[in-house]
Amino acid sequence: MCSFLGNLRLPKTVRRFVLEALYGIVARHSVMLTEIGRSLNEAIPLIKTENRLSRQAGRKGLDEAVTRFVIRGGAGRVKEETLLIIDPSDLAKPYAEKMQYLARVRDGREGEIANGYWLCQVVAVECGGKEIVPLVNHLWSQKAPGFESENKEILRCIDAVAETTAGRGIWVQDRGGDRTNLLEPLLERQAQFIVRLVGNRHLIWSRQAILARDLAHLCSLPYAETVRRQNLDGTETIHTIQFGFLRVKLPGWREPLSLVVIKGFGAEPTMLLTTLDVRANRKSLWWVVEAYLTRWRIEETLRFAKQSYDIENIRVLGYQSLKNLLALILLAMYFSMVFLGQQTKLAVLAHHALRAAKRLFGIPDFWYYAIADGIREILFGRHSRPFHFSTKARAGPFTQLDLLDLPAP
Repeated sequence: MCSFLGNLRLPKTVRRFVLEALYGIVARHSVMLTEIGRSLNEAIPLIKTENRLSRQAGRKGLDEAVTRFVIRGGAGRVKEETLLIIDPSDLAKPYAEKMQYLARVRDGREGEIANGYWLCQVVAVECGGKEIVPLVNHLWSQKAPGFESENKEILRCIDAVAETTAGRGIWVQDRGGDRTNLLEPLLERQAQFIVRLVGNRHLIWSRQAILARDLAHLCSLPYAETVRRQNLDGTETIHTIQFGFLRVKLPGWREPLSLVVIKGFGAEPTMLLTTLDVRANRKSLWWVVEAYLTRWRIEETLRFAKQSYDIENIRVLGYQSLKNLLALILLAMYFSMVFLGQQTKLAVLAHHALRAAKRLFGIPDFWYYAIADGIREILFGRHSRPFHFSTKARAGPFTQLDLLDLPAP
């Protein structure tokens, strides 16, 4: 893991903490400091290890440094037409009372208002692709000092990615992304986007201001496709959809936009507002439709983080510690989903991880679960210390294969 963190510029003690935390998270499938401490197998009482980890977990600015590191690593994989999917979510802590700046959020799983924090995740993926690149895992509370608005927090995530990728990529967001305070800043930044509309926004069409939902019913839908959606419970839903588009503008803006209309996902049509130069042909329109459908995969990605790393069991009390641990989960996801899967040097480890994952019905399509399970299976039973941290340069490359000392498959 030292080679993975090679370009992460931090003070010695902080860098050691990041290395130990990353190891503990992937080894124990947990962000609890006690579990991370157990994974280190230090020859001192566990409480002393936990206290040291707790002190380092509250380091100011660590979340920003780790996020910049991940974005820099993933930026090379973001091309002009790469989808940058934004997923606002929540971290519900319904029984918490003493966590700092605890706020009220809508628990997406239970559909109720509960104690917790807000999250914003950004991942990159090619249209219709399966390789997901985590870029941002940002936590905030509306009760924290300096908080201005949810829109500002989301735009902060967008800007962090855009600055590193030189504006490449197409932003994709579901309902809630059509707020004026998000749409207009994207237009000001000349960013490309695909945003699902609720329908109560006026658009300019044929020199008239008309509600988007009314335009959707006026839109011709000359094309049809059958799509299959994999649900979170493992079932599959088949939809026969029809789609078409109209050229529109936002009131007060000169930039030409397209309203892509899809019928077949529910009683009301799905409306996508995009800056892309949509043409009146199946291929051009289907690309936009498929780009939005690719966004569904983000639901599984968030579920992967919450399940594989037990994110909802996070127990640190300090706000900065919470933000730091969410960033370290992002680092663990990037390690498992990008670095481990793409590096030729780690092909043997990937093979071991997939083989070690105990699954009754084989490796699922969303194979990141298997990778995460396999790493845990390999590391969990180790009784020796996982590594001997040294700030001195080591002769030759130091890879995860050295770290784990695995036999050849």
